[in-house]
Amino acid sequence: MADERLDDAGRERRDLLLKAGNPYGEVQAAWTAKEAVRQLYREPDLVSARIFLDELVDDMGDRTFPLEVRQLARTLTRWRDQILAWHDLRITNGPTKSMNNLAKRVKRVAFGFRRFASYRVRALLYAGKPNWDRLRTLYPR
Repeated sequence: MADERLDDAGRERRDLLLKAGNPYGEVQAAWTAKEAVRQLYREPDLVSARIFLDELVDDMGDRTFPLEVRQLARTLTRWRDQILAWHDLRITNGPTKSMNNLAKRVKRVAFGFRRFASYRVRALLYAGKPNWDRLRTLYPR
């Protein structure tokens, strides 16, 4: 859970659980890295985000961090331009990726539909909250 959503008791419980079940600190390091990435998206402008991202990647690349955190640093480096583009424009391709994911899921469970109208009805039904008046105009065979 995000740190800002925890109360004092929640933070204390989290810290105790990490201490008890994480003797080498790897999970704590991964959780801290996750929180740092979340902080990156809270940066107010492109310049501060660029500085924060560069420092974050440098810090996470340290050999004292677990392998997973260092891999995250490499991923952030690979996606640097896209991350910074979000800070410049404040838009994301998330809705498009969501619709593509929905179409792929429908196709996976379509069981060989050959007509586009049938596929369309299935997609509308699968997406939930279909416009039933509009569906009545489609007659899949």
